[in-house]
Amino acid sequence: MADPSSYRPGPGSIPDSPGVYRFRDEHRRVIYVGKAKSLRQRLASYFQDLANLHPRTRTMVTTAASVEWTVVSTEVEALQLEYSWIKEYDPRFNVKYRDDKSYPYLAVTMNEEFPRVQVMRGQKRKGVRYFGPYGHAWAIRDTVDLLLRVFPVRTCSAGVFKNAARTGRPCLLGYIDKCSAPCAGRVTPEEHRELADEFCDFMAGRTGTYIRRLEQRMTDAAEEMEYERAARLRDDIEALRKAMEKSAVVLADATDADLVAVAEDELEAAVQIFHVRGGRVRGQRGWVTDKVEEITTGALVEHALQQLYGEEKGDAVPKEVLVPALPDPVEPVQEWLTERRGANVSLRIPQRGDKKALMETVARNAQQALILHKTKRASDLTTRSRALEEIAQALDLESAPLRIECYDISHFQGDDVVASMVVFEDGLQRKSEYRRFQIKGFEGQDDVRSMHEVITRRFRRYLAEKERTGEWADGEDGLTDEDGRPRRFAYPPQLVVVDGGQPQVAAAKRALDELGIDDIAVCGLAKRLEEVWLPDDDDPVVLPRTSEGLYLLQRVRDEAHRFAITYQRAKRAKRFRAGPLDDVPGLGDARKQALIKHFGSVKRLRSATIDQICEIPGIGRKTAETIVAALAGATPAGPAVNTATGEIMEEDEHDGTPGTTPDTPGEPVTAGAPDERRGQER
Repeated sequence: MADPSSYRPGPGSIPDSPGVYRFRDEHRRVIYVGKAKSLRQRLASYFQDLANLHPRTRTMVTTAASVEWTVVSTEVEALQLEYSWIKEYDPRFNVKYRDDKSYPYLAVTMNEEFPRVQVMRGQKRKGVRYFGPYGHAWAIRDTVDLLLRVFPVRTCSAGVFKNAARTGRPCLLGYIDKCSAPCAGRVTPEEHRELADEFCDFMAGRTGTYIRRLEQRMTDAAEEMEYERAARLRDDIEALRKAMEKSAVVLADATDADLVAVAEDELEAAVQIFHVRGGRVRGQRGWVTDKVEEITTGALVEHALQQLYGEEKGDAVPKEVLVPALPDPVEPVQEWLTERRGANVSLRIPQRGDKKALMETVARNAQQALILHKTKRASDLTTRSRALEEIAQALDLESAPLRIECYDISHFQGDDVVASMVVFEDGLQRKSEYRRFQIKGFEGQDDVRSMHEVITRRFRRYLAEKERTGEWADGEDGLTDEDGRPRRFAYPPQLVVVDGGQPQVAAAKRALDELGIDDIAVCGLAKRLEEVWLPDDDDPVVLPRTSEGLYLLQRVRDEAHRFAITYQRAKRAKRFRAGPLDDVPGLGDARKQALIKHFGSVKRLRSATIDQICEIPGIGRKTAETIVAALAGATPAGPAVNTATGEIMEEDEHDGTPGTTPDTPGEPVTAGAPDERRGQER
């Protein structure tokens, strides 16, 4: 690990002008490329106290062994040079979007004497006009099949074309009027190229004018009583309209725009692009990337625009590009796009109307793409097996950890301290085995003591189950109930993961040692640098960013955090909803609800007599006396006021009802939906 001060440029040696810089490692490989409006200010930010740097930036500067830069005249030149260098060097610490598949395009080979319409993938070729990309190749073929009736352009391969030219006989498409048969000389090269131009114009969105022209020709033919020609034109118009229906109208007729949306989490980001031409969605594509550098949404958008338009010119760059966040600064990017198009390009965030609504649709597609990417990665058996093997090798385990348990502590500013336990078996979630705990041993915030308590309680229960079922004497016998279901806490994990660094790992290991358990591995995953900590080791285990083992550990840790914070919020909400009936000893949820249902509110219950309360099924006289005494000692809440009208309202019929979130330590629950951190929660 290099010390950045060892290669820091001398004072005053860095120019205060726009430019592009490269960090290289000890083997002279470029590991990061960046641009800056002021090289001096930007590079100085990398050579500050390491503790102040973002974890990923810190990793980059400690991996690098040298830095160099190139001065340019403008920020636009810096943007162009940055794109060229990223493409040339493929630096490991730069954001690199990867297609989840090779998208097919509808291509017209205008660089040939007889242009051909076909499906193309991969790198774009000079002199070929592209439309799309499309989600599926069959969608292109369906569209082309409809359009060939009106624009009978050549679609055959070079071999078929040469054979037909040699024999003077066209292929089947020529006989059914879906090809103008230039191979057999039915049309001249100029006439065929004109057909290809009309086909391209229609695909580029200039549909209304062409259809109106055909309608006029159809009307003229009918007036001249050329009904067969009018019928053919009618069928041509119907074919064109069917082709247009395959791409929905989303914006005004003259709108040409690309909409770019980003969905991201702490580790990855997904980008979705909708290509709108002539107001219709003509193509869609998406990318996913690992966030290997500290980056904002605006910077993700900038990198996406570089990849999207870096090789494009002319009409391939639309008049309008709509994004969720603007790059900072936005002017060089907008100027660069204008230069690529050769005309003004508007780069902005949609604020209202149809464009904003469509952007929300694109954003939902991006979110789904990110979820699908993670699901595919998690559900692949080969990938899961490789992840478990990588974890076993990194942690020096005897075998792959088929059962992993992860623990996390959550609280809100020291209150409502809870813990979660999540279980992954064979790399997949086992939600029926999830458990949650309330911290009972002490008051206040202490993650280390909390972790020690939770691990102790969980594995004390495990030892009790072993002793009660006689597992020590009978091997595996007794691990299940009579109905075949596993007993709670009966199965031990091969690996315990805690959310945290050395202190939490040491606390978990100490708890296991105190219980005499020495056959369960323990590790911790720290959030800041995604380092894996082992007990009694001063240095962490650093797994590669591309490691499937690290990805699995991150998923386990993130799920434990989500589950813990969900329980903590529910517990806090229940405390806020607590009513006077909660203080009545021995009164459960069912009888509380029966009381409220019968009397309508706590206010009416407070005024009821003991005999009236005894009329409720399940409420005896002693319980009724306890209720009356508890309600008499409770301070009535102030009247509810409608803030809109100032009206004093009666208590709600559900006032004082208990929360429904169970808070029994170690109780199995159903995992809820993911949610985000708020405020001081953790």
